Amino acid sequence: MFEFDKEKHYPKETESRVVVRFQDCDPLQHLNNAKYFDYFFNAREDQVPKLYGVEMIDFIRKYKAAWVVYNHTISYVRPARVGEWVRIMSRVIWHDHQTVLIEYYMTDDNKEELKTLLWTTMRYVDMKEGKSTEHTGAVKDFLMAVSESIDIQKMTVKDRIKEIKSKL
Repeated sequence: MFEFDKEKHYPKETESRVVVRFQDCDPLQHLNNAKYFDYFFNAREDQVPKLYGVEMIDFIRKYKAAWVVYNHTISYVRPARVGEWVRIMSRVIWHDHQTVLIEYYMTDDNKEELKTLLWTTMRYVDMKEGKSTEHTGAVKDFLMAVSESIDIQKMTVKDRIKEIKSKL
């Protein structure tokens, strides 16, 4: 279970290196649009335990609540191609008392070309009641430790793409 340590530095961003598999591509040898979600979610699921020492299932079991996706916004900037090595980064860019916004983006292996950006918005839901509930305890500590502080009220996906591209 996650325990906040004020002396520890918590990375804000996860990163994975993966190869685009033939079985996940369309006839044009591009990663199938639906497969981007699998690549993004699997990369984050692999990296969060390594970086923060917590499995999301531990939060679910202890607090009897889970995050439920209610919105995806995705922009396909450049295709990822069969056999290509890519980098997948993810981070919590915003949260409040019951919602989180996770940003995922994919680049080429050298981190010079942005391929895709995904924003996933999730609500924290009590599993018994099926209603929104507040982030508490270690969940709240975790979010405070790993979240970026991006003002999403003034940011569009298009703006974010420009910002990420400028940093590559």
